[in-house]
Amino acid sequence: MEELKVKKIKNGTVIDHIDAGKAMMVYKILNIPDDVSITLAINVPSKKKGRKDILKIENLEIKKEDLDKISLISPDVTINIIKDGEVVKKLKPQIPDKIEGILKCTNPNCITNVEKVKGEFIVESKNPLKIRCYYCEKFLNKIVFE
Repeated sequence: MEELKVKKIKNGTVIDHIDAGKAMMVYKILNIPDDVSITLAINVPSKKKGRKDILKIENLEIKKEDLDKISLISPDVTINIIKDGEVVKKLKPQIPDKIEGILKCTNPNCITNVEKVKGEFIVESKNPLKIRCYYCEKFLNKIVFE
């Protein structure tokens, strides 16, 4: 019988199948309040992926707007909403075709950086991920959240 290394939560959110080594990035973009209990498992065995990370957030259901952010960091995640110890909702975030207000253009001369306009991006390819700025048309060489 396999040992459960991380205890179950009664209420909250479990973000499972995070790409190995990316759980801290997911944690940082969620802006979770300091008084919320978190369990973080990094580089644990996974039948599906070989290795994975897991983030358990007690007594907090993540917001819908955070799903797009999570999908950009780790597209294969599964998000489970837990109530009374049972999974009541299973979510599979999808990379959107258009991204608004969550990313920052890496081009310092882009209008979004010069005039503080909210970023808008077109997803040209989801695998491999290729994102183009709507304003300056430059491809992002790395993902930077606002």
